[in-house]
Amino acid sequence: MAKRLIGSQLFVSRLSFYTTLKDLKRLFSPFGAITEARLVVDSRTQRPKGFGFVTFESDVDAQNALKAMNGKIVDGRLIFVEVAKTQTPRDDDDKTLR
Repeated sequence: MAKRLIGSQLFVSRLSFYTTLKDLKRLFSPFGAITEARLVVDSRTQRPKGFGFVTFESDVDAQNALKAMNGKIVDGRLIFVEVAKTQTPRDDDDKTLR
């Protein structure tokens, strides 16, 4: 597996609860090669929580995606994109779709 560069993972929030993993990948793929995309879902309901992560092969691609997508309207919602912070232990109620 390729070494993940600092700043190549983005946190995407305020997504529509109807956004699928395929939608998330399609939304960010024009900016470069994606190595991973995840949507966080509630473990009880299996419904998306409205946020996720997109990891790019390159920091440059991630920065371009951040600049282009932060503050855009997607599916009628204003989304926010930022560089993901270091991972912290997740709550038992959270799962991710990969």
